[in-house]
Formats: sequence, structure tokens, C-alpha cells
Amino acid sequence: MSLILNIDTAVAGASIALSQGSEILASATNEAAKESAGWLQPAIKELMQAGGYPLSALDAIAVSVGPGSYTGLRVGMASAKGLCYALQKPLIAISTLEMMAAAAKKVVPEAELYCPMIDARRMEVFTAIYNRVLQPIVPPHNLILDAHSFSDLLAAHRVCIFGNGSDKFKPLLKEGQALFATIYPHAVQLAELALEQYKKGHFADIAYTEPFYIKAFYTTQARS
Repeated sequence: MSLILNIDTAVAGASIALSQGSEILASATNEAAKESAGWLQPAIKELMQAGGYPLSALDAIAVSVGPGSYTGLRVGMASAKGLCYALQKPLIAISTLEMMAAAAKKVVPEAELYCPMIDARRMEVFTAIYNRVLQPIVPPHNLILDAHSFSDLLAAHRVCIFGNGSDKFKPLLKEGQALFATIYPHAVQLAELALEQYKKGHFADIAYTEPFYIKAFYTTQARS
């Protein structure tokens, strides 16, 4: 039965989970986003040791690839790829938005569509819309929210809206069938999707897989 290490550092803080088949054996979380880089590797070591497994026992490593925090995504991807390379294990890359939609589907089964929103500052979010079988009805993109965002879909369907970017959308809505829920990313939510990819043999290229930022990263240069 497949033993998979699941890593998520995409949104707020970092989390890891060890899964065997469909069972979660153990998990750990660090909510301090700025500490992800220093926390992640020691936490993985402790998690594996607590379960009595050497790293070599892993069958694959799964990571949420974004969108989300630029720094967080780089930390998670670098850790996952480094372990895969060193251990000669396959890498499984999962969209953070799809991972969130999979979690929402279990919490709000009455919804017809699932709309995760990740805060991208000001009134902008990273978002997508998935149906009940997690097919993207609206593909992942960045969006500046206004009162008309997704108006056609909201008028015709029961849409579950959630994530740390959804709070700024709620006050804009006056009509529609929006179902707001509190659901945030966690590595535990990766396990089911990662298992599906593992069974299908859908693995990412360790050399060329990169975080899915959606928007290009930029920074200001310090004045001399």
C-alpha cells in the first residue's frame, strides 16, 4: 500500500501529512507563514520517525504547487523536489485550488460548484470554479473582485465559496446562491488526490516542475 508524504506551504503557514493508501497516519502544522523554511525539514524528520518509517520507505512525495504565497510555494517545492531527487522517489504535483475544492466537496456536499479563493492582496484573489467531479469550469486565474464576479454562475447554481480570500467577496454579493464556508488548505487534503495520481502513474518531472504562481513574481529593488 502506497506510503506518501504530503506537503502544503501554499497559503498560510505549512503543513505535512503522512498517508498510507486512503488513511492519514499522522500530520503536523505550523501556522507561522514566515517560519515555513526553518520548520519544514525538521518536521518531516520528526513525523517519519514518530511513525517508525525511514524516508526511504516512502513511495512518493506530493506537494501543492499553487497558486499562493510566492515564498511558501518555493519552500514547499524545493523541499519536495530535493527529497524526491535524493530518495529517487516520484513527485506528485497538485493544484492548491483543486485541493481546496476537494476538501469543500466533503464539507458542503449540497453545492453544485466549488469556488476556492486565495487572498492575493487588496481586492484580488487567486480563484477557479470546479464541479462536483473536480473538473475546472473556470480555470485557475487571478481576479479583482467586484459585485459582478461570477454573476452568471451564481444566478444559476449553488456555489460554495471559501478560502482566505472569500471574506472580501461576501459583502459585495446581494443576490445569488452563494454558500460561504470556512475551509483552508492543509496537507491532509492532498492525500486523496495524491493517491489517485499515484495509482494512475501521473508523476511530475522533478527537473522542470515549478510552482504555479499565476502572476509573475516581482519585487522592488532597495535604494542605494
